[in-house]
Amino acid sequence: HGHGTHTASIVAGSPVPASSFFGFANGTASGIAPQARLAIYKACWGPLGSCMEIDIVPAMEKAISDGVDIISISLVSGSAEFYMDPTAIAAFGATEKGVFVSAAAGNTGPSWSTLSNTAPWITTVGASSVDRDFPASVMLGNQNIYRGLSALAYSVGDAKSQGPFPLVYVSTDISSTRCLPNSLDPILVKGKIVVCDLLPGESSAADKGSVVAEAGGAGMIVANGEFYGAEQQQVQHSPDPYNLPAISVSFTAGEKIKIYINSMLDSATATIDIPGLTVLGNLTAAPVLAPIVAAFSSRGANIAYPHILKPDMIAPGVNILAAYAGGLDYSLSSETSMACPHVSGIAALVKAIHPNWSPAAIKSALMTSSYI
Repeated sequence: HGHGTHTASIVAGSPVPASSFFGFANGTASGIAPQARLAIYKACWGPLGSCMEIDIVPAMEKAISDGVDIISISLVSGSAEFYMDPTAIAAFGATEKGVFVSAAAGNTGPSWSTLSNTAPWITTVGASSVDRDFPASVMLGNQNIYRGLSALAYSVGDAKSQGPFPLVYVSTDISSTRCLPNSLDPILVKGKIVVCDLLPGESSAADKGSVVAEAGGAGMIVANGEFYGAEQQQVQHSPDPYNLPAISVSFTAGEKIKIYINSMLDSATATIDIPGLTVLGNLTAAPVLAPIVAAFSSRGANIAYPHILKPDMIAPGVNILAAYAGGLDYSLSSETSMACPHVSGIAALVKAIHPNWSPAAIKSALMTSSYI
């Protein structure tokens, strides 16, 4: 499915110049420790990539027996109690053998006490935003302009602005507001820009774009759910890129756009502007702030053991460009799964310089030298 390929290349991918996601985030892509040796153990199976502890634990035990120095776990555990969590128990065994274990904190923020992998011997990694932006904007018929993001993965020729087109928010039922498969009536959306709500745990923005395109829509505005806070720097990746003009906006902007649509009845219009730029630098102004904790990154406190502070650190986990599978050389992904291998790679570099350091010593060095 590409998840393992993506995370593995973040840890130890070789430097590759001119890497990009359809021209976005263009540059030299490299893993954190490109000279490290990778040992990859498949533990997730089936069409949905289901990860069961009955597979995860043997994979970890095999890694330990093979003599690895670092175990990077971009998976979430299902139990808060250490002694009930097979992954935590296996990680304890790894730590006893001198193996550094890092794991993803989970993607169920910004609610409190949503962490996974909270055992004290595991280095628990949350996700931070990065100073890279893919700016785009949408101008409504009333001349109000809302900034957003777009990694538009299709050729639009020389035309950067798409519109004006009629603008609709189909609220026939909950499925149509989210642009789920078979939910949009072509009569209502053909030739129009469609607003689609994006909530966690459902189809990606790219999948919604396919639904809009199949119904004859001219474009799409992805309104991030309140779950994502004020942020909108997560460009939702999918093996299938957008196939129509699309922009992702914040929850606040999405609500204002819907108010405009309701006020205009059937005469609302919008123009989507996608300059196709990648902007780098210290992003200290809203709506894209960096570095800050990503909205989706799971938070403490540690629900089972609140006296053990977690997560241990954060690392880049938003719009991370790395190798992918399924027909794409590279893709952008946003999860704590992407943050975890950044820390794993740094731990590998420290281990190379200090081969006799314990996992606790490496963890301490990383935590006491990190900064935001």
